Amino acid sequence: MPHLGSMPEPKDKPRTLLVGWISRLDLALELGLSVDTLRRWEAMRTGPPCVRAGRKVYYRRAAVEEWLEEQEQAAPRRRRAGGRRS
Repeated sequence: MPHLGSMPEPKDKPRTLLVGWISRLDLALELGLSVDTLRRWEAMRTGPPCVRAGRKVYYRRAAVEEWLEEQEQAAPRRRRAGGRRS
């Protein structure tokens, strides 16, 4: 039985603080990119927004999804070569 003022065991408390957030490594794996690419995008301020907690970098999943949608909308449409001939 724990005494008063002791910290609960990790198994007793569900982890909810980082729900909705993803680490840089996990995002790189999901997007098929390198961690260095995400680091470079952060430095150039071109990638999805992120936050730092000490040395750790986290991305809000919803913000990443919004950023991906913006990239889709900003991408110029290319005409396909060999299109219909009149």
